[in-house]
Amino acid sequence: MSNSSSTASATSGASTTAPVPSEIGGIKVPDSRIAAETTELVRDVAGELLFHHSRRVYLFGAWQGARRGLAFDPELLYVGAMFHDLGLVDPYRTTARRFELDGAEAAAAFLRGHGVPADSVRLVWEGIALHTTPEIPYGMAPEVALVTAGVELDVLGIGYADLPDDVRAAVVAAHPRPDFKRRILAAFTDGIKDRPATTFGNVKADVLARFVPGFERGDFVDVIEGSDWAE
Repeated sequence: MSNSSSTASATSGASTTAPVPSEIGGIKVPDSRIAAETTELVRDVAGELLFHHSRRVYLFGAWQGARRGLAFDPELLYVGAMFHDLGLVDPYRTTARRFELDGAEAAAAFLRGHGVPADSVRLVWEGIALHTTPEIPYGMAPEVALVTAGVELDVLGIGYADLPDDVRAAVVAAHPRPDFKRRILAAFTDGIKDRPATTFGNVKADVLARFVPGFERGDFVDVIEGSDWAE
C-alpha cells in the first residue's frame, strides 16, 4: 500500500469542497489514488460533520501511532478512519446490523474493488468494526488500534492532554469542530435509532437511552435467564 437532534442539523455546516491539505500539524496525509478517492467519496456522502470528524480521526490516530513508535500503513489507516462512520448514513446504513459493520463492509468492498490484498482489507474491516469496542483493538494490528485511538481522542478526549497544543490547533483549524459534542450525538442518534436492537451490549445504547424516548436497553442477565435452556 502507498504511504503517499436530526440528520440535517447533525451534518449541515461549512462546505467541504475546499482543497484537502497533504500535511496538517506535521502529520502527513496519504496522497495515493485510493486515498484521494476515499476523500472524495466520504466528502460526497457523509456530510460536513462526519467528514471533518473522520479526517481528525486519521490525523489523531496517525499522531498516536508516531508517538507510540508503531509501524503502520498510512493508507490503510486513512481508509479505516474515513469509512468508520459511513454506516450511519445513506446509502450505507442498514437496519439489521450494527453501524460499525455497515461501515466495515463498505470499506471492504471499496478496497476489493481496487485490488487490495485480502489481508489488508481485513485490517481495515477490523479497525472499523471494533472502533466502539474498548480495549480489544489495542491488542491488534496498529491499523486496527489506531482507528480506535483516533476516535477516542476526537470523541471522548482520551489522550487530549498528551496532544501538543500546536498539533491540536493545526488539526482543528483544518477540520473544525463547531458544536461538535451535540452534533455528533445527534448523528449517532439519527444513524441508529431505527435499529435499537443492534446497540445491545455496546456503548451506543447510552445514546438511545438519552435521546430516544421509550428506548429500553437489552439486559444480558434477562437474555440468559429467558433462554430456551431449562437450566
